[in-house]
Amino acid sequence: VPLVESGGGLVQAGGSLRLSCAASGSTFKIVAMGWYRQAPGKQRELVASITFGGGSTNYADSVKGRFTISRDNAKNTMYLQMNSLKPEDTAVYYCKADVRTSWGPLTSWGQGTQVTVSS
Repeated sequence: VPLVESGGGLVQAGGSLRLSCAASGSTFKIVAMGWYRQAPGKQRELVASITFGGGSTNYADSVKGRFTISRDNAKNTMYLQMNSLKPEDTAVYYCKADVRTSWGPLTSWGQGTQVTVSS
C-alpha cells in the first residue's frame, strides 16, 4: 500500500508543523496508522499511533500534550499536528500503516519526511 507523506520542513523552536500521510488505493482496510521518527545516530521510535476503527490513540511521553494525531477514514489519511516544537524533535518522520487486504495483513512504511527544529 503506497503511503505518501507531506508537511515536513524547517521551523523555529516553539513553532508548529502538520504532517500528513495518505494511503493510496482501495483494495485494503486500514486497521491502524502511526508516526515514527529517527534522529541521526538513534533508533527509530514511536511518536504516536491511532486506530482507524475506534480512533484510540497512543503517544510517546516526550510528545504528550504537544502533538495530536488524527485520521480521516474517508480519505485514508492520518495527520500529526505538532505544536511547541523543540530542537530534540528534529528527525526524519515516517508513517506506518497496518492494513487488511484480501490476501492477508500488510504493513507499509512511508518514505519519510524531514522535520528540523532550530533553537
